[in-house]
Amino acid sequence: MESRLRVGHAIGKTEEEIAPNLMKQVKMHAPDDGPPAMSSDGKGAYPKAMVEIWGKVPEYSGRGAPPTLPKPGKDWQFLQVIKKRKGRKLESIRIKVIYGNPEDVKAKLGCHTAYIERTNLTSRTMNGRLVRKTLSFSKELRFLEASTILEDAIYNFTRPVKTLRVESPNPRNLARWQQRSPAMAADLTDHIWTVRELLTVVLVPLCITT
Repeated sequence: MESRLRVGHAIGKTEEEIAPNLMKQVKMHAPDDGPPAMSSDGKGAYPKAMVEIWGKVPEYSGRGAPPTLPKPGKDWQFLQVIKKRKGRKLESIRIKVIYGNPEDVKAKLGCHTAYIERTNLTSRTMNGRLVRKTLSFSKELRFLEASTILEDAIYNFTRPVKTLRVESPNPRNLARWQQRSPAMAADLTDHIWTVRELLTVVLVPLCITT
């Protein structure tokens, strides 16, 4: 939420298929920590995927049968925004906290899914293959995968996001605001890249440099 950085994407026909794949990608960026605070709609596949990817089997207390199934962590935070619709009309919204203290979770995440809805709108604006009811859809999965990877890279490195801007350290000689991309906000780079730079720079994998 602090950087708006996109750290992964998953493509599939159902949420049950997508959720574990997406959680694996998120875990790659924080392998030693638990899952970040999350919110989703009310379909319910993500809490199960979180336990599947991050959950740990509790230590045996010495009583009864030893535990075999992974359990969620005590410090996890997850809520669902359950919307009830009748046709095109929104009738009600119910907030359900799945993991964590309800007051703390609501204060951190808010009672909405605005962040993901905003990035969904941005995706449909940038990537014509994701627009609903259009002839520009991908006829092959590999083309959809390729366009999504390119879109994420362009979004992360080349697009300034207005809500990420900070006051310039030297406003007399420069503009008042210093524009930042999600990659800058996440301390992955110190400038906004051009598309040419994005397509020509070769990054050496960390496993080679160390």
